[in-house]
Amino acid sequence: MDQPTSTGQKAGKQERLAVLLAFIAGYIDSTGFIKWKTYVSFMSGNTTQLGFNLAQKNFRLALPAATAIVLFVTGIFFGTCLSLSVKYRSRLIPFSIVAGLLLLEMFFALNFTIPPILSIALISLAMGFMNTIITTVGSEKVNTNFVTGTLNSLARQVAMAGMTSDREEKQQHRTAAWHLLFIWTAFFSGAFLAA
Repeated sequence: MDQPTSTGQKAGKQERLAVLLAFIAGYIDSTGFIKWKTYVSFMSGNTTQLGFNLAQKNFRLALPAATAIVLFVTGIFFGTCLSLSVKYRSRLIPFSIVAGLLLLEMFFALNFTIPPILSIALISLAMGFMNTIITTVGSEKVNTNFVTGTLNSLARQVAMAGMTSDREEKQQHRTAAWHLLFIWTAFFSGAFLAA
């Protein structure tokens, strides 16, 4: 039996990590919606809520969505800067930052009466940061928090697999589609279990 190539092993590890992170994002996002009616890792929903509430001049309801968006983007910004830094190539550092932010929110929530906006801010910052931990599985770009993009890429890969007559290319598209399906399923499963 052939041993998997190191590239294949790396893609397998990347896929497992992406599935785990998507599960966590789905679970946390569902929990945020249940508790505060705000998505803490799914910014499409927040953008819709923000636009609707601003149009209705309901600034109080717009604030949680705006907070989540700003802190999520901030997390991505700092996570990307860290990942591009030559000094900090280890994945342990971003994992530690995400875990630290989530533990900090849990500590505050369990020991103090804190406003929901602080919880939304800390968790959205962590989810933005988490979004930068893994960005590819093999050669396929992935985003563990961006469900719309994952479904878009999944459908495109299936369509391209169906439209090509080249056997090798067809297999590449099918493999990419399976990776994306696993990530979407993990996000969905996390949201389902949180509810």
